[in-house]
Amino acid sequence: MSNSVSAANAPADHLAPVYAQFPLQITDARGVFLHKPDGGKVLDLYGGHAVAALGYGHPRWVEALTEQAKSLCFQTNAVALDVRRRAATRLAKFCGLGLDTVFFVNSGAEANENALKLACKMTGGTQVIAVEGSFHGRTAAAGAVTWGADKKWYGFPNTPFEVKFIKPTTTAAELSTLINDQTAAVIVEPVQGVAGAVDLPKEFLQALRFRCSENGSVLIFDEVQCGFGRTGHPFAANMYEVTPDIITTAKALGAGFPVSAMLVADHVAPYLKMDSLGTTFGGGPMACAVVETVIDIIESEGLLKNVQQRSAEIRETCKVGPVVGSQGAGLLLGLRTSRPAKDVQAELLKLNILTGTSADPNVLRILAPFVLESEHVDLLRQALAQLPK
Repeated sequence: MSNSVSAANAPADHLAPVYAQFPLQITDARGVFLHKPDGGKVLDLYGGHAVAALGYGHPRWVEALTEQAKSLCFQTNAVALDVRRRAATRLAKFCGLGLDTVFFVNSGAEANENALKLACKMTGGTQVIAVEGSFHGRTAAAGAVTWGADKKWYGFPNTPFEVKFIKPTTTAAELSTLINDQTAAVIVEPVQGVAGAVDLPKEFLQALRFRCSENGSVLIFDEVQCGFGRTGHPFAANMYEVTPDIITTAKALGAGFPVSAMLVADHVAPYLKMDSLGTTFGGGPMACAVVETVIDIIESEGLLKNVQQRSAEIRETCKVGPVVGSQGAGLLLGLRTSRPAKDVQAELLKLNILTGTSADPNVLRILAPFVLESEHVDLLRQALAQLPK
């Protein structure tokens, strides 16, 4: 039987039809605003799935990328580059948790895939524990530990390891049984993104840390969405004062340029042997120049404090109209709505404000750039106040 698709059935723009898209056309962007063909502006509080941490067109970001592209656009990891060394050093220092060995890759899923592989190699375990509501990526291992993927899109005939999902209300006593000799790793988003900006209990994360240390399992914090400044701290691990064995990060790390990283603790680093991991594009000079510059911008412009202040303003002033509460941390916020969030999202877009939804049908997700200002928060408040409760 042929599986070919006729030309008549092919999409007109030749793009695979796998994405639901907003009813929105844009030409370019500047600051925190997207520009429409008719000259109108849309306040972007979604940031391209939490990627546009500096908004759009930040002059230092543009300059760093431009200058690096002119001097050396790419070179393999087989060639030592000072820009790569500087970026790794700056990232480890920015993290400040003693996870001082950095492996650069390209996407959040790839970072998680490598973290899980390393944990399995390190421990010899055949099981990975994840948390209900989690989203870790769409590759084989990352997808296996993503909540609900097996019923929606996973696609592979088998997972690379046994997967067990636990609730964030699981007690320390229960963890002592659940995390056992077969458990290679526990992977967790300290603040779950796709689930609806769900900030997990500190006591739960502390209990995971204690049991993983006791058992010899690897604790992985997936901070692809919640990390690298989004909570108003370098990482959510800093905010919770819980140090994992591995942190994965992406999205805001490049503020628009594709780059991700895996940061590992000193006791994990010896398991990184020659050729044990690899990547073609990861750690490229343009990506590394961007990482170094984004960290410098965050620190020199006081953006961690700004994230905390704008987050507090949203929580305090935007409980109006259909918004009845909030959750999350920093600018990974979930605004709980009295009616379906997808309807509120559509109504806000008509008022030229772009937000996100989540797996929770009553949570509107805010993933705004770190450069958000009070006047932009007020635009959100005014728009919400216009909407029916």
